[in-house]
Amino acid sequence: MTAPLSAARLLTALTGNGVDVVEVGAWRTHNRNHKGPWGPVHGVMIHHTVSTGTAHSVALCRTGYNALPGPLCHGVIDKAGTVHLIGYGRTNHAGSGDDDVLDAVIDERSPLPADNEATVDGNRHFYGFECINLGDGHDPWPEAQVEAIARAAAGICRAHGWAAESVIGHSEWQPGKVDPRGPIGHEGGPALTMDKIRARVAELLADDQPAPSKPAPVPAPKAVSLSKLISAARQDPPKAGAPVSYPGARIVEAALAAEGLLARDLVDGHFGTATRAAYARWQGRCGYSGAAADGIPGRASLDTLAGRRGFTVTA
Repeated sequence: MTAPLSAARLLTALTGNGVDVVEVGAWRTHNRNHKGPWGPVHGVMIHHTVSTGTAHSVALCRTGYNALPGPLCHGVIDKAGTVHLIGYGRTNHAGSGDDDVLDAVIDERSPLPADNEATVDGNRHFYGFECINLGDGHDPWPEAQVEAIARAAAGICRAHGWAAESVIGHSEWQPGKVDPRGPIGHEGGPALTMDKIRARVAELLADDQPAPSKPAPVPAPKAVSLSKLISAARQDPPKAGAPVSYPGARIVEAALAAEGLLARDLVDGHFGTATRAAYARWQGRCGYSGAAADGIPGRASLDTLAGRRGFTVTA
């Protein structure tokens, strides 16, 4: 028995294999589980949408239509190679297919037998990706989209310990289906075939170090203006309520709270009497006393606090 990946592990399997992912709505709970079981899972199935446009295609696959309610897959792969996750669990993508094909997928046998029956519930056993393409045999498949298909499939296979033979096309599962089909790259280009996709999946699985997802941008260091902070420390205490004369005061308050000198519920950006008293205690820790520890920040004590708590000090 092969249990489905959790929603969190599915997301990690994709992003960890270099796939750009967009999470659409409450995809983790959007499914057709009330119509039947989800799992055991045995493979990944690739489809084309017979539609154009990312927004339209994602909405169509998420909602479905009268004869076939959504979600119609787990993810929609757009022309740019982004996977839009729209469902998790049982989805209406595979329909009934050939039991001999399922046995071959489970055994990871190649080539697959002909799909000449529709006797097994594929929605239960396959992850499904709808890929934006008209499916008319002329609409090209961009290289970025083909690579994303392979990477998404390889990520799931890697997470389950499956080989490339666990990836099939809808045309290999259900009699009468043709997807995916069309030229790669441009009109008249080489045909997209599942053998080509599986070959790329095999290459990706053979690499012990899958391509990492794009690194998150490194946030700029937080900066505090000494002159504005001094002004706030002088202006705020006599004011009623909690007016914020300088938002950067919150950074210093958070640092004082981390040092155990200010209650966390007072980290509000208002450099009031409690904050000024906390800063005076910080000045005392820095070796100042008397008038030099009056709670009005100075450059040396603020630089020391900044060095300990990860912000910078400007004039």
